Amino acid sequence: MALDFPDSPSNGQYYEGFVYDSTAGVWRVTKDPALVPVEYLVIGGGAGAGYFWGGGGGAGGYRCNVSGESSGGGLSAEAPLSLQPGTYPVLVGAGGATVLSSGVDGTTGNASILGPIVSTGGGGGNSRDEARGRDGGSGGGGSNSKSGGLGIVGQGYSGAVAPGGNGAGGGGAGGPGSTSPPNGGIGVTSSITGSAVGRGGGGGGTPTGIGVDGGGQNAGAGSTSGAPNTGGGAGSDAAGNGGSGVVIFAVPTTATVSFSGGVTQTSTTVGLNTVYTVTATSTTSETVIIG
Repeated sequence: MALDFPDSPSNGQYYEGFVYDSTAGVWRVTKDPALVPVEYLVIGGGAGAGYFWGGGGGAGGYRCNVSGESSGGGLSAEAPLSLQPGTYPVLVGAGGATVLSSGVDGTTGNASILGPIVSTGGGGGNSRDEARGRDGGSGGGGSNSKSGGLGIVGQGYSGAVAPGGNGAGGGGAGGPGSTSPPNGGIGVTSSITGSAVGRGGGGGGTPTGIGVDGGGQNAGAGSTSGAPNTGGGAGSDAAGNGGSGVVIFAVPTTATVSFSGGVTQTSTTVGLNTVYTVTATSTTSETVIIG
């Protein structure tokens, strides 16, 4: 059976025992390359909140395989990952918007991606007239006695059930949203960049809920957005957005890494690894070459 070689390959790209030579325009047989160990923290975009005494937005899905740390939803770090040298998709998920309508839930956040790792966007917070909070990496908070959305196992927690006519907190990566007070669920702390940073908090509900570790904060009309590059959910009752996600990964300093033109990223050395923090991608087709 013929191999289905990738379209528009880059020089040195590996596929099924072949490597692409862009000068000659051909695929050449090669020995299997050494695998590259990759530690990662991939967080989806946080969600918008429900409007008019609505529920807080859920945090973006939180996936981490750094030894000794935690993934979202109360699970331990995911399994070690080793990748063949090659080209992989990379995407930073945008946060969802809070829609200024009492009949529309907050917009769900967008997924973040690193190769085979996909972190789902947070679930939108519930508006008074909708059935319940939306499902997502972490679920959006409920409103007007309705249930919160569900989180995804290994990525985040569910939003809370709303008390009476109020809005409940959205789920966070490290804990569920709460009802009274209607706080967003807590985030999770990672030291992959060399410093301990909390991310992935759920947005606060109405009227006095708060969000922590990146989540939105609500104080009636003074709600806020989730912080950028944390995946934090938006606090309810304002035109705030969920925080954008982030893609962070570490590879040995001996590995080579390059990005397509639409990627915004920084790098630093932590011990024997180079750590790359991708904070934005201009399209949904950006890539990273790891070798």
